[in-house]
Amino acid sequence: MTPFPKPPNGFVLHHSLTQDGQSVSWPAIRRHHTTVKGWLDIGYHVGVELAGAEYEALLGRPWDMEGAHCPQDAMNSHTLGVCLVGDFDKAPPPREQMVVLFDRVLIPFGRNLGIPLNTKTITFHRDHARDGRTCPGTQFTAALLEMYLAEFVPKGGEIV
Repeated sequence: MTPFPKPPNGFVLHHSLTQDGQSVSWPAIRRHHTTVKGWLDIGYHVGVELAGAEYEALLGRPWDMEGAHCPQDAMNSHTLGVCLVGDFDKAPPPREQMVVLFDRVLIPFGRNLGIPLNTKTITFHRDHARDGRTCPGTQFTAALLEMYLAEFVPKGGEIV
């Protein structure tokens, strides 16, 4: 794994394109990335998944190492990859999952790394891939992200 050349300045959101359940599939995603794809670790830095009855933020690749989640636009070299476990082509991410995404991932990482939270620093994989993929799903829209940003982040995106 390669350290970031400079601190990350944004987030790329993904979905696993798999059904989420109450059993944790994060280790299975890690195995797929290391065994099938041959990577040194899971490609994402953080995952948000239903674990039992509640959503949890699960650590992936070390936050100070380049990801393997979005090679397009060289996003691996300057963003953190965040995977929400679920298939958001079928339905939007559940509110509870979005609360954990903001409360446990975006806000703390944004604060600690000095990344303001807005639609320029939080992007979707499909924004960079431009190959027809829908990641993080057709039902996870920019309008939905903007709604949660307005709810959780002070105007201007600065986090104190």
